[in-house]
Amino acid sequence: MILDRALCALQPATSLEFRVEPLPEACPIEHGYPARVTMFEHEFLFCVIEHEHLNKFRELQLLLNKDKTPYPLLLVTTYVTAEAAERLQEGGIQFIDTVGNAFVNQPPVLILVKGNRPGKQYGANRTAHMYKGVGLKLMYALLCRPELAGRPYRELAEITGIALGSVKNTMTELAAKGYIVEAGMQKKRLLKRKELFERWAEAYPDNLKPKLVMGRFRGVDNWWRDIRLDPGIAQWGGEVAAAKITGYLKPETVTLYANKDRLPELVIGNRLQKDPQGNIEILNRFWDMEAVADKRETVHPFLIYADLLAIGDERTLETTRMIYENYLEGCFRQD
Repeated sequence: MILDRALCALQPATSLEFRVEPLPEACPIEHGYPARVTMFEHEFLFCVIEHEHLNKFRELQLLLNKDKTPYPLLLVTTYVTAEAAERLQEGGIQFIDTVGNAFVNQPPVLILVKGNRPGKQYGANRTAHMYKGVGLKLMYALLCRPELAGRPYRELAEITGIALGSVKNTMTELAAKGYIVEAGMQKKRLLKRKELFERWAEAYPDNLKPKLVMGRFRGVDNWWRDIRLDPGIAQWGGEVAAAKITGYLKPETVTLYANKDRLPELVIGNRLQKDPQGNIEILNRFWDMEAVADKRETVHPFLIYADLLAIGDERTLETTRMIYENYLEGCFRQD
């Protein structure tokens, strides 16, 4: 149990005496279980959520679900970075990790420890399990069109524009991790889409998105409201896409995914001015329109969600929840 390890890690700094007693009740949150935790001779009831590794996707899920449990949420994980600790504390999410960081606010007990760092082995293990570059492009196509998992590798390479060797390597890795399985008659099937999406959404902002930026620009205020995009040239992403499909968010940034050869046309046609500090980012569209069967004015909700996740702004939290519940949750029930 990670919780025992995490509480043990706190002992040197706090002289903590503890006892953990899992309760037979059900927890309405995935990966969660109710527990009675005794600290400094005081008993508290928590809904404990254990994650081996923490990422922004999981942070967001915690914020979205913190009011759905009968007891306060207590995140238990291997490592919470100083930045993540600040976000969790601001969001009212209590946590303990296995390197001695913690935020527990259950009067009269208050524990706040931040800044402890794990050994090198932690980073090495995480790197080995992260998808990068073209692999993320293929994963996106599979998430949007799960039936592609059954196509021959050569056909997948043609559909996605990814080198055959990269397709083979990525598909082999996905199969080794249980995301792709044989389904009879030499057919393959995509499984665990929710988990796969979580991994993709975690890796995309750092390992693919920065490579796609073609420039930052500035336009007149709210110029995007009355513009009708030709999806063959570009599609809305990020906050504007979220605002258009939910009617809820007031965007502060504008994200466009465009074909590289149509960039001048897009910039000139909308009177955009190049500005390194501008609030408009234009990215190279990394998928084939036919490959993901997506010809709307906005990009797929998978990508909208990942863009909002990368922003990491509490201002966008409610909109992100709406997109997940209205557009993504149903996809994951199909597994």
